[in-house]
Amino acid sequence: MNKEILENHQRYLERKRIYLKYGVDVDKERKFILDNAKPISGNILEIGTGKGHFALTLAEDGHKFTSIDVSEEEQNIAKLNLTYFGLEKSVNFKIENAEHLSFKNNSFDIIFSINTVHHFSKPYKVMDESARILATEGKIILSDFNKKGFEILDKVHASEGQTHETAELGLSEMETYFSNNGFKIDRSEGEFQQILTIYKRTA
Repeated sequence: MNKEILENHQRYLERKRIYLKYGVDVDKERKFILDNAKPISGNILEIGTGKGHFALTLAEDGHKFTSIDVSEEEQNIAKLNLTYFGLEKSVNFKIENAEHLSFKNNSFDIIFSINTVHHFSKPYKVMDESARILATEGKIILSDFNKKGFEILDKVHASEGQTHETAELGLSEMETYFSNNGFKIDRSEGEFQQILTIYKRTA
């Protein structure tokens, strides 16, 4: 295994250790999201690859899927993370702007977007696109940190000498958006995460 992959994995483990210091088991959090999303089948899209942490969870659970991100740099880190575990072939990585997706209408049965809403500068445009490409009986899994989770996130970034930018709109506004557009919504909340499971109504 080459040096770049190994060094990247060490950074991945260090970030996990920092979260654990503040009481967050990131593997447990991702499994909580995954379990809430089941059953998982059909054509799967992840919006917002980031460094590939949730992509790794999906791949470890045996899924093959497409993952998009606007940042090539971030997605390259994700590829290194997946390659360390021998799972890079589970993912079709694509550089895409989530506000203007290249996919056809009704393309995906399940769309995941995990810890991304607070990054979106135009979240409603992303939601419009997500709704457009969602299959008729499909579902969107939107998950983001709750108040406690954001407090931990701020501490993690501060420990690394950084700050974490957060957009004005969050999951509550996205819930209102989808509800107003006729979607059925289930809400779940864990210690650090809140999850919306959004279903296209068939009638």
